[in-house]
Amino acid sequence: MSIVVEHEKRRREILEKALDVFIDEGFEDTTFQKIADRCSITRTTLYIYFKNKKEIFNYSIKQLLLDVEGGISRVREDKTLSAVDKIIRILTEIVERLEASSRLLLVILDYLLHLSRSNSDPNYRVRRRTLRLRHILASMVIDGIKAGEIAPVNVKTADELFYGLIEAAIFRLVVLKRESVGDLKESIVLAVRQMAIDRNGTLRA
Repeated sequence: MSIVVEHEKRRREILEKALDVFIDEGFEDTTFQKIADRCSITRTTLYIYFKNKKEIFNYSIKQLLLDVEGGISRVREDKTLSAVDKIIRILTEIVERLEASSRLLLVILDYLLHLSRSNSDPNYRVRRRTLRLRHILASMVIDGIKAGEIAPVNVKTADELFYGLIEAAIFRLVVLKRESVGDLKESIVLAVRQMAIDRNGTLRA
């Protein structure tokens, strides 16, 4: 195994154990030393992989977003799917990824609450992190309209609808502690299908 692959493997192992510390201690009370202790390594060794706890936290979010974007890219390149089916598939995959990442979402919520208590703007942080995702969803609606598969709609409104469904999934998984949000997946299908145009150029019922 190459040094680069081994290094990345070790980083992911640290991330898993660091998540446990964040969940047990809360973002504010988690320290670099506590993470090192949980990983059974010294602070000096931990510095080889990460500079501080904030970098560990940010790297976890980055990996989640990269995984989501990887799934989106695969769906967008699938020529067998209509624009409507692509949007449904992408939103569904995002929700399923969130279901699998509920532990990280719990830490993110704790961090946002920490920001709010310190008079920082959590909304700005969230929008900055999700700007690319929102842009991708909006561009897919535009592509669908141009292809005559989606009814002419206000793209910004449609984007807010899709993003609202994602936020609802996060709320149910983190705050309501649900293990699954299958009902939201059905809502996604219904919402997107309402935008579809059939071959006769009329909205599908």
